[in-house]
Amino acid sequence: MKTLKYLFLSVLFLSVNVYAQEQEKPVRKPGHTNNNKFKQLYDEFSTPNMFRTASGAPGPAYYQQQADYKMDIVLDDKNAKISGFETITYTNNSPDQLKYLWVQLDQNVRAKDSKSPLIEGGGFAPAQQASTFASTYMTDGFDGGFNIQEVKDTNGNNLPHTINQTMMRVELPKPLNTGEKFSFSIKWWYNINDHVNGRGRSGYEYFPEDGNRAYVIAQFYPRMAVYNDVEGWQNSQFWGRDEFALPFGNFEVNITVPADHILDGTGKLMNRKEVFTKEMMKRYEKAQKSYDKPVIIVSQEEAEAAEKGFSDKTKTWKLYAENVRDFGFATSRKFIWDMMAVKIGDKDVMAVSMYPKEGNPLWEEWSTYAVAATLKTYSRMTFEYPYHKAISVHAKNQGMEYPMICWNYGRPDENGNYSDRTKYGMISVIIHEVGHNYFPMIVNSDERQWTWMDEGLNTFLQYVAEQDFGEWHPDALSPGHDKYPSRRGPAANIVPYMGGDQDFIAPIMTKGLNTYQFGNNAYGKPATALNILRETVMGRELFDYAFKEYANRWMFKHPTPEDFFRTMEDASAFDLDWFWRGWFYTTDYVDIGVKEVKKFYVSSEPNEYAKMMAKRYGMELSDLPPLVFMVEEGSEEFKEDMKNGSLLDNSIPLKEYVMDNFTEAERANIKTPKYFYNVTFDKPGGLVMPIIVEYTYADGTTKTDHYPAEIWRLNDKEVSKSVASDKEIVKITVDPNLETADVDTSNNSWPKEVSESDFDKFKNEVRD
Repeated sequence: MKTLKYLFLSVLFLSVNVYAQEQEKPVRKPGHTNNNKFKQLYDEFSTPNMFRTASGAPGPAYYQQQADYKMDIVLDDKNAKISGFETITYTNNSPDQLKYLWVQLDQNVRAKDSKSPLIEGGGFAPAQQASTFASTYMTDGFDGGFNIQEVKDTNGNNLPHTINQTMMRVELPKPLNTGEKFSFSIKWWYNINDHVNGRGRSGYEYFPEDGNRAYVIAQFYPRMAVYNDVEGWQNSQFWGRDEFALPFGNFEVNITVPADHILDGTGKLMNRKEVFTKEMMKRYEKAQKSYDKPVIIVSQEEAEAAEKGFSDKTKTWKLYAENVRDFGFATSRKFIWDMMAVKIGDKDVMAVSMYPKEGNPLWEEWSTYAVAATLKTYSRMTFEYPYHKAISVHAKNQGMEYPMICWNYGRPDENGNYSDRTKYGMISVIIHEVGHNYFPMIVNSDERQWTWMDEGLNTFLQYVAEQDFGEWHPDALSPGHDKYPSRRGPAANIVPYMGGDQDFIAPIMTKGLNTYQFGNNAYGKPATALNILRETVMGRELFDYAFKEYANRWMFKHPTPEDFFRTMEDASAFDLDWFWRGWFYTTDYVDIGVKEVKKFYVSSEPNEYAKMMAKRYGMELSDLPPLVFMVEEGSEEFKEDMKNGSLLDNSIPLKEYVMDNFTEAERANIKTPKYFYNVTFDKPGGLVMPIIVEYTYADGTTKTDHYPAEIWRLNDKEVSKSVASDKEIVKITVDPNLETADVDTSNNSWPKEVSESDFDKFKNEVRD
């Protein structure tokens, strides 16, 4: 009989979940594949190989190509035209033999015969700017495409080439073998676009008051496409949205502009003493030692004087950059210029701002400080900034990034006044664009395919940097703000998108060109996912270590999404396949609620369940081993036990009832819970997430429990937790601090909170 008692105990608890199912013969259902939310991502991930390992690190055979450029550039300010002659030296580090090279011609998106406008549907916009309407329907359109004048080898021989929209294939005289180099030249020119009225990442802004232009120039030269182990040639067309995949290389660039222009760009200025005045050199040397305040290199008064000059002479600025993936520059006679030094590790980095008087006083007050703060936070979260400077350039309606330089919007009104919205908008875009130096300018992901890998990761770090900025520079917080008002990052901010119309939501793992709601998909949702992963799922210590490991593994290399996912798990011992699948591969949303709460009491009388189990195993009730019998408040058993007095009170009788199960030493510390609850959580939403529960007690105190996401592994619809407490629970709240992006909080509380509908609110307001 003793053996039978042990057998009874062993099956008792295993039988709880199947008891209800055994009351009637089950209907046999057809088989199915493994749809468990915790299934590993083997089907989605590519097989690890010698190029990319299963740990997420570069493999022993990892390679990447190199493209070095020597360029002579001339900017014709009077005609808003740019021309160039470049020599590209391409090194084939791949194990493959190459018969041809692919070159990107991004400016062809603005060619008169460009097909980019033809892929957009929607018909007439109900309202649009007059300038946009006029340029679209009342002119022949702007022709800003490349004019390729020649493509030659170093001996001056013409190279056959074929242009397909924004891509040019250059035929090689002979196949390029592993380890070999090939040099060739391209001569070109194009008309520079007005980026304010005609949109675009590059171009000029025209100032009719003084007749000047301010240029922000990028994607201005034919650029080598990426060749790698994942796709071969990344020669996906540029339609205007998806950004760029580029190889690293060294740049030697000479830029000739009007003599009264101020210019800065990617790389070190090699002829500073030739292009700077003596006064500018003194100010620059002072800025190199100023760590707490920017130093003006070119003042507003000097810039305003230059606006009236329009010199017919020219000046050549010489820049050199090593191991960068791209090159950009800005130039104008309108620019004010300031700088300050930032200590990053054991070296000094120059934080730089360039802006016209139209940006003041806002830019002089905040831009360079925002650059400095960004370098500090990003270096802490990833790796020390490797370049010698970071430049923020003012450009109306712009936000775009290149190595060491970026364009940013934010402009006061004509009287120099600006709102908090304008100020925070400017600081945020500067943080974001300067942050792009890390992702993707250094951690060089494929923006053309995986927009979220640069925009999403960068937006996440932008949120961290914004919060740091509010602490580092408390004067930035306007009255009424106790912390920086970040637009993206907090979980609650993504709820309207994730809870929206599923017909217009795409998974994050979608090519950027083909996504709905591009900003939410590529920026907001991945940034929020990473913030939740850091704050709620993994914790800061584990997350930050793994994220930093990813950044350091792949700095100056070309990672894929799998490299990121695998590294985050490899460096943290967190199995996150459920998280990546839910947040990145689906459009599921979070919705977790309290389905029901039952209160239980301990009885000395066997309950119906115990009787059923004894009968099932042919045992008498008297043969049962010591068991604690639970009865639900309000049930028939509860009412019967109330009558016969078999319910144990919540103190001494209960303690004595179970005392035989403890040693004498253990008895001194035994707890005596007074209240027993069975809490059932349901999950109407598809996303698996941890359950964060706040229990509020009758005495006003609270306790928060975090149940890991794995609690859903055996039942994706609902799970129950038993809670024993020495205090009465009066309220239960799921996700009390809105950490998980739960799209429907109406089911998050017990007792259910009755909220007034919007219609009822409106009626009450009308009555008032």
